Amino acid sequence: MAGGDSAAVSAVEGRLSELSTNGEEKGLTRRAKSSSGRTLNTAQIQLVASHPEVYEPCDDSFVLVDALLSDKAQLLTLKPRLCMEIGCGSGYVITSLAIMLRQLGSGTQYLATDINQHAVETTQATLEAHGVHADVIATDIVSGLEKRLQGLVDVVVVNPPYVPTPEEEIECKGIASSWAGGLNGRQVIDRILPAVRELLSERGWLYMIALEDNDPLDICHLMNEKGYASRVLLKRCTEEESLYVLKFWHDASVGTNSSHAAKSPRSESSWLSQLPFRSLWHKNA
Repeated sequence: MAGGDSAAVSAVEGRLSELSTNGEEKGLTRRAKSSSGRTLNTAQIQLVASHPEVYEPCDDSFVLVDALLSDKAQLLTLKPRLCMEIGCGSGYVITSLAIMLRQLGSGTQYLATDINQHAVETTQATLEAHGVHADVIATDIVSGLEKRLQGLVDVVVVNPPYVPTPEEEIECKGIASSWAGGLNGRQVIDRILPAVRELLSERGWLYMIALEDNDPLDICHLMNEKGYASRVLLKRCTEEESLYVLKFWHDASVGTNSSHAAKSPRSESSWLSQLPFRSLWHKNA
């Protein structure tokens, strides 16, 4: 590993073991305390739609949104043109992100995917209840979108299926697809990461939840090898688990990413016209 790579990974390792006081919150009870202190900068729980087969907002959802809130000033400075959530569930996270960045106006577009059709419908209802818009697609991670969105996404947020489970549970449908992560909770995560790398623009950021059992340091090593710097944006210890929000971004000093360097320039403004969203979701429009 090159000197720059070692230094970057060491910094992440140190951050994982010695989080500052404002980055770690211990002993939170589920839902009630986890959601306390939020303002109109996020989706309101009472307006979040629900379905028996869709994962409801919980500790992991709240810590991801809190991490985005902590990075709000940087996100506004970035002025992302396309934000995307992979595995949108109830729509709490993508709706919160759209509300946070609302002042950017029509210059920012939002896209969400989920393998669960019930989640697609629930997310759409949550968005509508908050008066914000995102195109929501039923697909496995980003299947069918890779080529059309290659290098165009400025912000990706992911609360992946991270719970260690038997491998066969990964194939389960409905709500189980929101948590079943297979061996070490990494089998779905390890499919998501290369897909995200193809979608991210050169200035793109990835925000992702990881469980301590997922070995977040190893995840950072893998991304580092592909030319991404990383840091722990937030850690929260709940009654059930230790959660990390990891942030990744391109950094030439920690590696190279030839797949992006080889791409020809494309117009981000044309991304929406390339996707058959209305045929996939707005079937009755």
